[in-house]
Amino acid sequence: MTVARDEEIYRKYSDELTRFAQGLVGRVESADIVSAAVLQSISAPSWAAVTNHRAYLYRAVLNQAKKTHRDRQRRWNKELRGGFGPDSDIPEVRPEILTAVSALSPRQRAVVVLTYWDDLPTDEIAETLGVSEGSVKKHLARARSKLRRVLDE
Repeated sequence: MTVARDEEIYRKYSDELTRFAQGLVGRVESADIVSAAVLQSISAPSWAAVTNHRAYLYRAVLNQAKKTHRDRQRRWNKELRGGFGPDSDIPEVRPEILTAVSALSPRQRAVVVLTYWDDLPTDEIAETLGVSEGSVKKHLARARSKLRRVLDE
């Protein structure tokens, strides 16, 4: 395939691929997902033999969206685990919990991480964050309430 032909294929399908990607990952990342998927596709040795470019590109966008999601979950999980290695005592965190925790306010997230991942008592969390114990208890109660609502759905 020539560069001109690849460009023509991209122009033909880019709008619908972007709409598809928006449904998978949201508006912010959709253009990046499509660009990465198309670039990887047209660079693949098998691209010259593809007969249904539209289907091939849809699969590529779906696979890129899945990869992006997995990468984000791994990164978030690693961040929550504090960068501990695989031999750490900290258990793997289920994706739905990571998603629910990520929706909390930064203060609530901090209190949850320090309480459940670092196993710190309220007074140490208060000292670590430079707030009162009452503030820690308030943010933890609100976080638990939000998590309960989200995870029970």
